Amino acid sequence: MKNIMEMSDAELSALHQTLQAEYRRYQDRKLKLDLSRGKPAGAQLDLNNALLEKMETYRTPGGLDTRNYGLLEGIPELRALFAELLNIPVERIVLGGNSSLNLMYDAIARCMLFGTCGHTPWCKLNEVKFLCPAPGYDRHFAVTEDMGIGMIPVTMTPTGPDMDQVEKLVAEDPSIKGIWCVPLYSNPQGICYSAETVDRLGAMKCAAPDFRIFWDNAYGVHHLYREHQLKDIFGACEAGGNPDRPFYFFSTSKITFPGAGVAMVAASPANILDIRKRMSVQTIGHDKVNQLRTLQFLGSAEGVRAHMRNLAAALRPKFDMVLEILERELGGTGLAGWTRPDGGYFVALDTMDHCARETVRLAQDAGVKFTGAGATFPYKKDPNDRNLRIAPSFPTLEELKPAMEIFCLSVKLAGVEKILAGR
Repeated sequence: MKNIMEMSDAELSALHQTLQAEYRRYQDRKLKLDLSRGKPAGAQLDLNNALLEKMETYRTPGGLDTRNYGLLEGIPELRALFAELLNIPVERIVLGGNSSLNLMYDAIARCMLFGTCGHTPWCKLNEVKFLCPAPGYDRHFAVTEDMGIGMIPVTMTPTGPDMDQVEKLVAEDPSIKGIWCVPLYSNPQGICYSAETVDRLGAMKCAAPDFRIFWDNAYGVHHLYREHQLKDIFGACEAGGNPDRPFYFFSTSKITFPGAGVAMVAASPANILDIRKRMSVQTIGHDKVNQLRTLQFLGSAEGVRAHMRNLAAALRPKFDMVLEILERELGGTGLAGWTRPDGGYFVALDTMDHCARETVRLAQDAGVKFTGAGATFPYKKDPNDRNLRIAPSFPTLEELKPAMEIFCLSVKLAGVEKILAGR
């Protein structure tokens, strides 16, 4: 299909009729498909079934009994595995339950109720705000909004958040207390933060002395096409004179089972003291039996890398299909642009302005559910109504093909109808 903008009114009207007829044929198939969340497919989960087999022992390699109370920071051998995998000093790591989102929520709650490193609790301040790189992760925005924290959108660039914008904002406003970051294969665009971006985040001058970086490295080992290396945020903050600035989050939720993964938070020694103090009241210890079986299954940092190569092999054909169909159906039309991520879980697509909501509605009416338009922005308000997130992981290849064809058809219909209405 040639560029839509170059078509005459007659050509556009004829195309619109053709698209409508094709759309009705898909509606008649009464499909029921879901691409709304980045959930692993059953075949991907099957690669982890050894986790469900009988454990070799309930004792850690060091002899600790995981069935009993205690060991607040988690079993030392799994902490050591994470330390090697992520290049973080082991003493900075505290293990949690299955959810890193839970640890992020707890971290925000601690700052709100108790402050951080001796600073005033955020709940006692007149106003608290966060920087939210957008498009971004909807659950980050939901946590922030739930806590009553104001959200300031920050433009994403190919190397991370627009640091000129970030530096200006944090230097001027002491009520800005943090920033959300998904630094490797960001959700949804698949952007990898450059070394310069990491350095600038670590060194920037902030009006708030208790400014915190919420470093959600959810896809830190989820390489698909090319392996990117992420600069050390702790080293960047220490070099910039801000050692307490980052809270680092990671989990095995998309490495093993989402409902039975192991999450971790890492931070400076001063922050770890705060975390352990509050966590010791909150719980006597997290699920050490699950930590041990995760350790037995993954084995080592190299074991994680080998396992991730198997997961990438299962995911890559789905991303290949998504990108091939997008190029075939939308390439050169002027109706959309999209990312080609090297890893992570998503493909981000921008429709023509003010067409995203209509695209999602059309797709849903034809039997395919996508993440709602606006979800990738604070308060679900995409100012241009154009960004959409495609999550290829859950459906089978056989389901993914018609889902993407319906999606592309919906993009075309929404775009053509908008152009016709404006002529």
